[in-house]
Amino acid sequence: MNPRVMTPPGIKAPADYIESVMISVEAKNPAEPEFHQAVREVFDSLRLVLDKHPEFQSARILERIVEPERVLMFRVPWFDDQGNIQVNRGFRIEMNSAIGPYKGGLRFHPSVNLGILKFLAFEQVFKNSLTTLPMGGGKGGSDFDPKGKSDNEVMRFCQSFMTELQRHIGPDTDVPAGDIGVGGREIGFLFGQYKRLRNEFTGVLTGKGLGWGGSLIRPEATGYGCVYFANEMLKSRKDSLEGKTCLVSGSGNVSQYTIEKLLDFGAKPVTVSDSNGVIYDPDGIDREKLEWIIELKNVKRGRIRDYADRYKKAIFMPTDIKLEHNPLWNIKADCAFPSATQNEITAKDAANLIKNGIQLVAEGANMPSTLEATRMFLDMKILYGPAKAANAGGVATSGLEMAQNSARLTWTRAEVDDRLHKIMTAIHKNCYETAEKYGTPGNLVNGANIGGFLKVANAMLDQGLV
Repeated sequence: MNPRVMTPPGIKAPADYIESVMISVEAKNPAEPEFHQAVREVFDSLRLVLDKHPEFQSARILERIVEPERVLMFRVPWFDDQGNIQVNRGFRIEMNSAIGPYKGGLRFHPSVNLGILKFLAFEQVFKNSLTTLPMGGGKGGSDFDPKGKSDNEVMRFCQSFMTELQRHIGPDTDVPAGDIGVGGREIGFLFGQYKRLRNEFTGVLTGKGLGWGGSLIRPEATGYGCVYFANEMLKSRKDSLEGKTCLVSGSGNVSQYTIEKLLDFGAKPVTVSDSNGVIYDPDGIDREKLEWIIELKNVKRGRIRDYADRYKKAIFMPTDIKLEHNPLWNIKADCAFPSATQNEITAKDAANLIKNGIQLVAEGANMPSTLEATRMFLDMKILYGPAKAANAGGVATSGLEMAQNSARLTWTRAEVDDRLHKIMTAIHKNCYETAEKYGTPGNLVNGANIGGFLKVANAMLDQGLV
């Protein structure tokens, strides 16, 4: 008998095994609905795999892959500008290192909690696997809100946060990056404190400034990569982005550079949004308007409603929590790029998109569609690019930044962009061909989940019971 293959007692069919693990996940991780959702979505695809690969079931790969290798939670005390003591909570989820050091962003936002970070870390494992680069999966952050804080307050918080985090990270161990609420300013403060405490200049963080180890294209990478992926999806149906009307949610880095790359492909983006509401510009958001948005959000740190004051034909629709849908997804368009946050497209939103003739949905944010919305897109044969594939450009370029740091080299903008484009094309090819191989042609959700899972699961088998 192969010592690596031991049949779990009482579990026979793969479907029964998957359901038993899912029940265990929900019982062990109560009040973490986002984590449950992320696991369920991957497990739904893996039903197709376990029949062909009984060794994964025998080695209890599913139980192991849903359990983080390490969960860090710590106190972050800091002084505000009035000299008052503030206390936040910091996290780092080191999910899986089977194919490389942990890699994933830090998120600073009041909504941050253990369940959200576990879902993001779980997704990151498969996303990083798809990039073709040797990176494991992790995620971290804090319930600190940088909005409305002075630069000095953000610096003091970041220094306190890194004072604890630095014990657990390193260029060959865990390499954090930015995420919501963590941009160039925050990465700079975090890196400075790491260097001060460890007395070493290494590629421990990505998203760094260009003058001290950063990579060209990194701020643009998630948005650019999402559009490259969307174009590959359309090419599979002998179509292109040229002339397509596109809905983009959010107004941060991902949204901004999604819009920029859509313009490069000849598409017409017509929306942006933030937590206060939605802008719809029927004339389209051109390069001049995009520059104004970047200045508003990145420099002035203003609200998107100001766009309607500047450009009179634009319509501002304020957020209404009583509505069961987001008006942004009820605008007639060809393509949708959800780029704001998780679960922003509900079943009602999906129904509105389908009713208005949407052809393609490419996810720039992490898990922006609910499970019901995802199923509706797949049932209607909409071209649907799940986040772990479509938004992998950001972490792929972080991996390229790590490679440049290790070699003490800097690549040109054109070289990084070319590598990013090739990686996104390879991810689409992997997802497309894997979906066909496992009997669900065109279903890129299955293709991404299975393609990402197989690489990690095989590495886990090779490395024994760890």
